[in-house]
Amino acid sequence: MDGQSCPASGTDALGALERFLDGAAKEGLGLCEVERESERRGRELVRLLLQAHIDSRGDGDVGEAILVQRPDGPVRHGYKRRHTRPVLTLFGEVRVTRMSYGAPGAPAIHPLDRQLRLPRRTWSYECQRRLMRAVVCSPFDEAISFFAEMSGTAVPKRSAEQLVREAAVDFDAFYAQRPAAAVKPARGEILVAAIDCKGIPMVKPERTLRVVRRGKGQKANKKRMATVAAVQDQTPVVRTPQQVLDSLFSTDGRPERQARPRPGHKRVWASLTADKDTFINDVKAEMTRRDPRRRRTWVIVTDGERALQHRVADSFQSVTLILDYLNVAEKLWKAAHALYREGSPDAQAFVYQRAKLILEGQVDQVVKGLKLIITKRKLTGSKAKTLSDVAAYYRRNRERMRYDTYLANGWPIASGSVESACKNLIRDRFERSGMRWTPETAEALLKLRALHLSNDFDAYWEFHIERDQQRLYPPWQVVLK
Repeated sequence: MDGQSCPASGTDALGALERFLDGAAKEGLGLCEVERESERRGRELVRLLLQAHIDSRGDGDVGEAILVQRPDGPVRHGYKRRHTRPVLTLFGEVRVTRMSYGAPGAPAIHPLDRQLRLPRRTWSYECQRRLMRAVVCSPFDEAISFFAEMSGTAVPKRSAEQLVREAAVDFDAFYAQRPAAAVKPARGEILVAAIDCKGIPMVKPERTLRVVRRGKGQKANKKRMATVAAVQDQTPVVRTPQQVLDSLFSTDGRPERQARPRPGHKRVWASLTADKDTFINDVKAEMTRRDPRRRRTWVIVTDGERALQHRVADSFQSVTLILDYLNVAEKLWKAAHALYREGSPDAQAFVYQRAKLILEGQVDQVVKGLKLIITKRKLTGSKAKTLSDVAAYYRRNRERMRYDTYLANGWPIASGSVESACKNLIRDRFERSGMRWTPETAEALLKLRALHLSNDFDAYWEFHIERDQQRLYPPWQVVLK
């Protein structure tokens, strides 16, 4: 059989494929063998047809010269020369022969490149898009291997990392230009944002890697904190404190949960390099884009980090700030384990009683009770400090702990959306065994993965192509004699 033949045209390739299929039937080849060889031959057939199509488009010769608009004025490009460049497509390599227009000290212009909307890189935009789709979900080595198997086009790992960095450059501009009409809330929905931080393991400087043995407290990698946000439309769901307690303390299997509407138009994203003030302003811009006239209730859930809370409070006015109840409950467990054995019924009862009071809006009573325990039991040392710290934490945050009001209004009291974002956006992709990241690659991949998880990737990619074409090809016009 002619499995290694290289047809010179699409007609030859089609004939070779037909002969292979006829021979496969006579030789009794299995379907898997026929599939693999048919795929290879079919890809070559399409590559030849694609090459013929490109050849039919000509070389882009538009005349004797062109006038290119540059920042410092128009430049006449009158030096003509024909060049050939390779382009790697989903079906293999094709070659584009095109006319080049040059001028002293200026980049050459290729009209056919603009007509074909070719990228600067060797890989076509469609190759890049599919590779980015694979990279945002899987480690680079796995994604590159999978892409090569599916398309027959190989991409070196270093090139793939560079493509990721280049692919994410229009992330901010994409969301800045997206009209508010793209997000249409249902009647009565509130607008909810949640902000948190999550660490990403970073590549250490070379000098810190060369050690014979790490000392006490030294770690193999150092994490850098990324700020994570989620913004979504949400229908209010009224709950009682008892329902929340039942969901948290039930030991008889999963309690019967109240059916809740799914959040709408959820967008998640994160940044490793942006400072927190800039990132919070991006959250505000997203919420403003969705509700420019402030007709809905805005709710923001944060953890107990004081610096983050202050920044959010400074950036937003007339917005309900809610302290994540899970952080509040964790403090209660810390206080309980200072008094009782971990896992004991006494510790659980201690937490249950005070959690009920907090959910009912009686934060001050819990604070007084914790101080009273220190006095009555004459606690000292670490136990007294733990209870005192928890009481101070509640006292400092009590304005953001009005859970009785929040539950009655149907508002969220925990940052489940951003916790989910931390897991899906960061942990599932950036914290796999042995992974270490540079800030540039991590930041770019965070943006692409955020687009993927927010179901905006395809819309972004079309926007990115348009912006990239504008950067690559300045306006020009044919010079008439």
